Amino acid sequence: MRVAAFATRNHKEIVRDPITLLFGIGLPILLLGLFSVMQKNMPFALYEMNNLTPGVIVFSFSFLTLFSGMLLGKDKSSSFLMRIFVSPLSAADYILGYMIPLLPIALLQIFVCLATAMFLGLPFNKSIHFMILALLIISPLYISCGLLFGTLFTDKQVGGIFAIFVNVTTWLSGTWFELDMIGGTFQKIAQLLPFMHAVNAARAILHAEYANVFYSLIVVIGYTIIMTILAIFMFKQKMQGSTK
Repeated sequence: MRVAAFATRNHKEIVRDPITLLFGIGLPILLLGLFSVMQKNMPFALYEMNNLTPGVIVFSFSFLTLFSGMLLGKDKSSSFLMRIFVSPLSAADYILGYMIPLLPIALLQIFVCLATAMFLGLPFNKSIHFMILALLIISPLYISCGLLFGTLFTDKQVGGIFAIFVNVTTWLSGTWFELDMIGGTFQKIAQLLPFMHAVNAARAILHAEYANVFYSLIVVIGYTIIMTILAIFMFKQKMQGSTK
């Protein structure tokens, strides 16, 4: 009950800044439209909707990193967290309370991007339902990264880190190009990180290539658990430090 109340408070704080939310939803729509136009002038199918859409949706989740990191960072800067640390909530409860209200935003991003992609030519099929479920499983990875950043840094620092994070994760995810086009060390690094696997899982489901999904989702879930545990651990350190 206390976690739900805290999550409700965080939801209100997130929607209080609609411009940031609109940017997090509007930019992926703009990119879908832009690359759709580019595809018409290309001799190969790099940016066809069935290949581009999963990557753009995963890219949109990077804004969940920004939302969660900024919210937690602002709470630290305003001393809000120090005032409520006397509550019986544990560090895990706090992290969960920050994570829950961002899941509906992830679902909104998925639906808006899919609607746009269908308008631009993405054919509807039953695999889309499974892709939506997989994308919801993927989204906490980006939220947990933001919560770790927000725990470690101020809200202003999170903004700068986000700029680096979104570029690194997007290039290493293979959203804009096939990673084997570069190969070598770059591809090997990408394979060790979860972002490429997130895009690959969503694409494989949309293409009904289910045999390629399980391993990629396991990697994503594993990294999500690690990042969440790190966020809880560091948050707990902050709690203990503030009560001394």
